[in-house]
Amino acid sequence: MALQAEILKQIDAVLGKHRELRSRSEFDDCSDQPDGDVTALITLMCDTISRLAPANSQYVESMRAIVKNSGVQNAYVVPHIAGVLSALRTAYDAGYLASVTELIHADVFADFVEMADYLLSEGYKDAAAVIIGSTLEEHLRQLCLKSGIAPDTAGRPKKADQLNADLAGQSVYSKLDQKSITAWLDLRNKAAHGKYGEYSKDQVTFLIQSARDFMTRVPA
Repeated sequence: MALQAEILKQIDAVLGKHRELRSRSEFDDCSDQPDGDVTALITLMCDTISRLAPANSQYVESMRAIVKNSGVQNAYVVPHIAGVLSALRTAYDAGYLASVTELIHADVFADFVEMADYLLSEGYKDAAAVIIGSTLEEHLRQLCLKSGIAPDTAGRPKKADQLNADLAGQSVYSKLDQKSITAWLDLRNKAAHGKYGEYSKDQVTFLIQSARDFMTRVPA
């Protein structure tokens, strides 16, 4: 999925900086390197773990414990924090960080997608478009909650277009995905407002397939 690939890319970039510094050092802890370089690397690794690891996960707790126990000894921190970051990468790459919440959402959303498929196969393209569009909107709302983005404004739920803009703005998914979702929501709105002649069965078929692929690729 695109988000996972981006996360792995960011982790790899930081681990690459660790390997670069380590290659210049005679020691695993890089203790013979300039303090400024070592501090910069530690800061970058800790920031990456804080941003990309699940909140209050073992990765974050381990990082905090390492930093807390190190005092001012940067040499102690480098190999241990690098180990935590490497473990985080392994977990993402293997898909171990898919939470129970994500799995539940995926199961529920799959049921609605199947319902939309069934209605379309029975000739109810308009009902199918409304259901898949509403499922997509709820997926966007759950993505906001997962990503720490407020799904409401002044106690009122944000419209789907605003959720879409906020998520793309925070790089939860790409601008290309944002444009596609805008088009999918437009078709849903036409179905919900009785503009049945402005879209075809084939377009609803494409909407269902595209929404299914997107929700699988960017899980909530």
